[in-house]
Amino acid sequence: MYAISRRAFLKTASASAACAALWNSAPWLMADPLGLPLGLQLYSVRAILPKDYEGTLKQLSALGYREVEAAGFFGHTPAQVKQAMEQAGLHCVSAHYPMVQLQPHVDEIIQFGKDLGLDYIVCASPGLKDPSGVKDPGSRAAREAMTLDDWRWNADQFNHIGERVHAAGMKFAYHNHTPEFRSENGVMFYDELLRSTDPSKVAMELDCGWATIAGQNPVDLLTRYPTRISMLHVKDFKMTATTNPSNAPPSTELGRGTIDYRPIFEAAKKAHIEHVFVEQEEFDMPPMEALKVDADYMHALKV
Repeated sequence: MYAISRRAFLKTASASAACAALWNSAPWLMADPLGLPLGLQLYSVRAILPKDYEGTLKQLSALGYREVEAAGFFGHTPAQVKQAMEQAGLHCVSAHYPMVQLQPHVDEIIQFGKDLGLDYIVCASPGLKDPSGVKDPGSRAAREAMTLDDWRWNADQFNHIGERVHAAGMKFAYHNHTPEFRSENGVMFYDELLRSTDPSKVAMELDCGWATIAGQNPVDLLTRYPTRISMLHVKDFKMTATTNPSNAPPSTELGRGTIDYRPIFEAAKKAHIEHVFVEQEEFDMPPMEALKVDADYMHALKV
């Protein structure tokens, strides 16, 4: 054991006390519904992040966001991303990749995530078992046309990728949109994904907004799969009676749409949620103003 001088001890103790006082007097640093750091999916700032990477991150931190989830790194190396995050006071905990990118580049993606210090690598959209006859395999139409066999193929890929991600010291998860909640022969694809994937290798990141548009109640999903869903995407939409997956409504700030998040977070309190990410698909005001509305909503929401 190393000896420590009285002066060093007092300096460390004072710093610790000051840090504790800061956290105790600044509840806005935490996302109140679950007592977790407030997170943001960086897809929300995809239009401005490439133009001013470091400055955008610092603006997000000033709004109270403490964790982020990447959706592209815009040519930055892991060291550059890590430095930008540290300077902004942010922690990049996960990153999104579509299956079409993840599957052929899994080794590079895993190494990048390991170098960056990610907790999660997330598959953000599925792949097709046989994309040869499809003009645009990544399109919404292609995803909507996926069969049960396609989803079972994806589940098998997730198990293999998840095993490799875990071996590298990280976790693997899948993020839904709306096609996962279609059915074939009475089998909902989302249920089949969870049935066919190994819980020790594959977690779920539940996008509450897209699940709602698909006609699902996130409360029911969280209640049914309390140990499989480890992360949440929180977003709001101005939904109408004609809203459906093919007719997506306008995205809006949290609390200004039609999704009631209070019962969702009440159910989430009983699940094993590790991270919560705000995400806004589009804006009708300056993005930072909108993301402040989102942050204020999350801080004010009590369950």
